[in-house]
Amino acid sequence: MDKPWSGVSVKKIVPAGGASPRGHYSPAVHAGDFVYVSGQGPIDPVTDKLAEGDVEFQTRLTLSNIERILHAAGVAVHDVVKCSVFLRDIADFPKMNRVYAEFFGEHKPARTTVEAKFHQAEMLVEIDCVAYKPHHEPSFSGVLD
Repeated sequence: MDKPWSGVSVKKIVPAGGASPRGHYSPAVHAGDFVYVSGQGPIDPVTDKLAEGDVEFQTRLTLSNIERILHAAGVAVHDVVKCSVFLRDIADFPKMNRVYAEFFGEHKPARTTVEAKFHQAEMLVEIDCVAYKPHHEPSFSGVLD
């Protein structure tokens, strides 16, 4: 349902066949030209339970969950402009980063990565992101780097 907020239409995004939220939040919201995806973890969309595995497995599943949400919002991976990655153990950064790089390819959104403590000890990674897709592509004059 769209709700007016400072002149911007805000729509809750709930993908079909996705994991159900673990708290009082939306998996994503579409606000104007932006899609804000809440922190996603390695939740198996079939069982709706945390899938245990190493950080590479959990990162792949987490990014797959994000891709499903982005698709439901009408945007794609190449529309992502910012990610935040939370790791239980920062020593897992190189393994997470390999999977992350495979997922995004040449598209390299801005990113923050920090070590975090999770409610479930088996959870090794959580990722949120922001995607941008303007309704009308802006025209620029000048040079963009």
